[in-house]
Amino acid sequence: MACHNVREFGAIGNGSVNDTLAIQKAIDKCYEEGGGRVVVPSGGVYLTGTLVLKSNIELFVERGATILGSSNIDDYSNVSSTRYRALITACDSSDISITGGGVIDGNGRMFIETALPYIYRMRQRRPFTIFLIGCSNVTIHDVVLRDGALWTIRLSGCKDVAISNTRILNDLKLPNNDGIDVDRCHNVQISNCQIESGDDCISLKACQETDRFGPCENITVTGCTLVSTSAAIAIGCEARSPIRNAVFNSCIISSSHRGLAVHLSEESDIENIIFSNIIVETRLFHEDWWGMAEPIYITAIPWTAQHTIGHVRHVRFSNILCRSENGVFIKGWDKSLIDDILLENVRVELDKWSKWPGGRQDIRPCPGEGLLDHPTSGFYIENAQNVTLRNCEVVWGKNLPEYFRHALDYRNVDNLTLENFKGQAAFPEKCEAIHSG
Repeated sequence: MACHNVREFGAIGNGSVNDTLAIQKAIDKCYEEGGGRVVVPSGGVYLTGTLVLKSNIELFVERGATILGSSNIDDYSNVSSTRYRALITACDSSDISITGGGVIDGNGRMFIETALPYIYRMRQRRPFTIFLIGCSNVTIHDVVLRDGALWTIRLSGCKDVAISNTRILNDLKLPNNDGIDVDRCHNVQISNCQIESGDDCISLKACQETDRFGPCENITVTGCTLVSTSAAIAIGCEARSPIRNAVFNSCIISSSHRGLAVHLSEESDIENIIFSNIIVETRLFHEDWWGMAEPIYITAIPWTAQHTIGHVRHVRFSNILCRSENGVFIKGWDKSLIDDILLENVRVELDKWSKWPGGRQDIRPCPGEGLLDHPTSGFYIENAQNVTLRNCEVVWGKNLPEYFRHALDYRNVDNLTLENFKGQAAFPEKCEAIHSG
């Protein structure tokens, strides 16, 4: 196996000289020799534009080394035939690894146009940090990804992927800097990662521009700690093909705007999803960010009234402990769209500790106004069928605003099954159960 140090090809590593050509020469040479390891050595900050990985290449960023994305968008080239740009990319390649314990810095701070108190307004053109298209046998292990300017790791149409022991540390005020976006991929394992991001930490998608790759399926996420100004785990929103067969287990979500989100707005289906053994803490924040502190969120609502929409079905939540400023929220555009939902051993503790206003539902994107004034219940279910709450519990905290109401509020639900449900209204003397359908 070949092994090449990028300094041997002229990389300086002083943080100001652009080392793109030197590092790319090392990658190309390693590829010509049949593959191997390209070493970015410790003790340097290597300023670069786009680096293109190839089959059988391990990019080994040593501890104490940093790859720093350029602040000049013209230093980045388009990814394959797309309109997007990225710091590290590969297309239709196999056996790619990014490892070594070092840092890959997307330099997102240099793409801020206006720094508002709670969210940044960004320059329109900015790069992904890592964008792999149509690749197989991909490993990302033991690296630190920092300050993404856009989605930090984007995988489109990839298969047989393992991401482990990786830290993604993004600015919590920077929009669209998702941690890991899994777009139309097959057989992806994400494990033992720490992710902090302004936008979704982990998101499963089926984007329109990558439709040649088919569904997104066979995904597992285990042992991760997540913090997000948006949703910690998000499935859907962009779903032009099925998203199915995904398991999320043994994760901890803290200080996030939304916890576990299944969010369908387009014409395909989301099905066979399991969330288990998860601790969720969600809090309210500025309304420029989607979310309203829901620990569990399921919606099937089209982008516009003209859009067609598929179905959310066969979704399981088990052994979930929630502390939040809002309750579980399930809502369909009509009751046929959400089917066969089980919540088992789900405990929701509601309290109010932030300064931000509550008593609203957030169903963005949707036809019309997406922020709706509405009382807060422990479990809110509207327009769904075949929903089971088994051994679920609602507990109220010490600080109860007047808009906290019911343990359970359900409307237009066919075949709702309650087994050992525990909880009462926040103000029992004022409230009774609300239900219809």
